Amino acid sequence: MDNDPSQTIPIGPVPFERDLPHFARGITRGRPKIVAIGSSTTAGEGSIKPYPDRLPSLLQIPYPNAKITMINAGIGGQEAPLELERFNTDVIAEQPDLVIWQVGTNAVWQSSDLKPPPPTFDETINAIHDGLVKLRNETRADVILMDLQYVPAVLTPAKKGKAIAMVKAISKLAADAEGVNVFRRFTFMEALYEVEGISFDRMVDPGDETRLHQSDWVTDRVTKALNAAIVDGVDKAWSSVANAS
Repeated sequence: MDNDPSQTIPIGPVPFERDLPHFARGITRGRPKIVAIGSSTTAGEGSIKPYPDRLPSLLQIPYPNAKITMINAGIGGQEAPLELERFNTDVIAEQPDLVIWQVGTNAVWQSSDLKPPPPTFDETINAIHDGLVKLRNETRADVILMDLQYVPAVLTPAKKGKAIAMVKAISKLAADAEGVNVFRRFTFMEALYEVEGISFDRMVDPGDETRLHQSDWVTDRVTKALNAAIVDGVDKAWSSVANAS
C-alpha cells in the first residue's frame, strides 16, 4: 500500500558526476538538440507517453529562450547491439548536443517474444562500450546512459542478480568513458519503492501483464528526475565557465 504522500520526503535523482558542457553551449546558442535512443521506455509503450515526449516542455521552463529539439530514436524491444547499428543514421547524423541512451533492460529480461532474440549480457556490455567510443569520436555531444527500471519483471529470483550486475556494469562503462553520465533510474525507482513506499501496482503500467513497463505516474516522476539532473549538469557547466573566466 502506498504511504500517505504528506508523510514522505520526495526522492530526488542521484546528481550527475560530470557536467554537461556541450548541451550548455547548445542552450546558450539557443537551439539545443537532444537525441534519445533506446527501447520501449524511449519509443513509448501502449498509451503511456514516454520520457522524450515529456522532457522538452520541462526543460523549456528554465531555458525559455532556447528552441529545444528532441529526436526520439527509440524502437521497442531493441537492445544496445541493434541500437548501435543505427547510430550513424539515427544519432550521429543529427549532430546532437546531448544523447540519452537507455540500455540494459532487455538483455536482463530476455523475453522469448522479442524478435530477434535479445543479446547476451556480454554482447550488450560490449555494444555499450563500442557505442560510447563511437559517440566520443564522432560527435561533440554529452552522453547520458539511462539504466534499468526497477520493476518486478527484472526483480525475480532468477533475474535480480543479473539486473544488479547490469546496473553496476553500466556505471563502470560510464566511469571509464570521457564525458558520460548515468541517469540512475534503477536506484531512483528503488527509492520510490523503499523510501516513499510507492507500490509496484502504482509504478507498473496496469495493462502490462509482464510487469515490465512503467506506469504513467512513474514515467512522469522519472522524467522530472531526469530533468532535474540535466538542469543541475547545465548549471555546473555554466559555473565552471564563469569560474574560469
